[in-house]
Amino acid sequence: MTDNAGPVDPRGTERPSGAPTPAEGGMAGIARSIRRWWLTDVVGAVDQVQVIADRREECLLSERYLFMIAMSAGIAVVGLLQSSTAVVIGAMLLSPLMGPIMGLGFALAIGDFHWLKQSARSLSWGTALAILLCAAIVYVSPIKTITPEIAARTEPTLFDLLVALFSGMAGAYAMIRGRAGTIVGVAIATALMPPIATIGFGLATLNGTVFWGALLLFVTNLITIALTAWAMARLYGFRTRLSERQTQAQNFAVVLVFVMLAIPLGFSLQQIAWEANAQRIVRSEIEETFDPRSEVFALETDLKSEPIAVAATVFTPSVRPQAELDIERALAKRLGKPVELTLVQDEVGSNAGAAEQAQLSAAREREEAAARARADALALRLALVAGVGEDDVTIDRTRRRAVVRARPLEGANVATYRALEARISDTEQDWTIEVIPPAAALPTGFAFNEEGLPTPTARRALEALAWAAGRIDLPVVLVGNGEDAERVRAFLAERGITVELREERGELRAEWGAVPTE
Repeated sequence: MTDNAGPVDPRGTERPSGAPTPAEGGMAGIARSIRRWWLTDVVGAVDQVQVIADRREECLLSERYLFMIAMSAGIAVVGLLQSSTAVVIGAMLLSPLMGPIMGLGFALAIGDFHWLKQSARSLSWGTALAILLCAAIVYVSPIKTITPEIAARTEPTLFDLLVALFSGMAGAYAMIRGRAGTIVGVAIATALMPPIATIGFGLATLNGTVFWGALLLFVTNLITIALTAWAMARLYGFRTRLSERQTQAQNFAVVLVFVMLAIPLGFSLQQIAWEANAQRIVRSEIEETFDPRSEVFALETDLKSEPIAVAATVFTPSVRPQAELDIERALAKRLGKPVELTLVQDEVGSNAGAAEQAQLSAAREREEAAARARADALALRLALVAGVGEDDVTIDRTRRRAVVRARPLEGANVATYRALEARISDTEQDWTIEVIPPAAALPTGFAFNEEGLPTPTARRALEALAWAAGRIDLPVVLVGNGEDAERVRAFLAERGITVELREERGELRAEWGAVPTE
């Protein structure tokens, strides 16, 4: 007879089978339970063979990989030159860098050096192609200004290291758990593609500060993501083929690399912290020098110049003649560097809201001046594309509308003028831009498919025709016959354009009609 009763504790009470003994309780028992859960329910649920096979395939140096790298790099560098965050994000959506970088980490985790070399090869070729393409685009581009988007990638800090760390964790987790997708790829590309484009910018402009700063950011992010993938793979039980001693050496090398990366980034973060504190000191020193009712306006500080340059305007009830020298001495003492201060004091009333009112008035004047400058720049651009003088451009700043009547350009048709208008409209999205073309040749090629829909080429021609008819106060005549003529007329009628049909043999075409007489 088998005794199925559970174990008995020292007090004689029967204990359920599987329950921990007092010695197994406490933190040690909880830790063992968590470890069993991790190994059984988490690590045991991962199909390591399939994960490795998928990662190997994504590391291959293929035509598609190089093409997508080139497209992503091209979009990224254009976004940086335009300082457009939306365009840079678009480049991240295309970037295929996640595959070989994750391959580095997984290959390192399982000790597969053939895979490691394959991933490094794909990554090297892709990076070199992206840098050279970006450099070529910047070299031929008329815009070589360091935009805020570019400047943001030239001073890596520990925060950038954290971005790469979290991106690597997200990417490795998604791949191990079979949930990889575009969003994770964007997280990886966030840390890599913009720095690559910035390296290309620095190379094309021979700007060593930009080049080396972006290169440090790229290398930091690359190594951090790869090593994070290695750590995540080891955490999920991916086995290494190395001996115990080799594994320990590998772990030591990984920690050493992280420390080596953290040191320069820590110094960079320390510099940024000093600059932020210096900005606070400058403002507080100016505010403490004047009456509490005073307001500091238009404070600008260049902490990298020698001496440090500070410019500010103060609206104050009482002017202090020696304030500029006193503040200069105080700032030089607190910052430990020479300071050159340009201080403008505007005397305002002594009532509580006088300084605030003066500050608001100055802000409005500054905003008005900026709006005038923007309108003048827009008028100049429209005058250049239309071939006229600036006085021929009508600017309505109240309604944000700009109109110009273009002169005939040799070889240009209405589609050319429409493209010029669209180019300026894309950069001035809060303005209504209207380029009125001359009565140039109208587009042709109104072909329709079997379903009665215009072909892509025909649709572009029809859109250009509708645009021109809406801009020029002339009737449009369709010359030809058949169903296509009726389809073109219906297409234009949907856009509020009335046309006249004139039946003739030959290819369907559009012409300008005569101006109707009274």
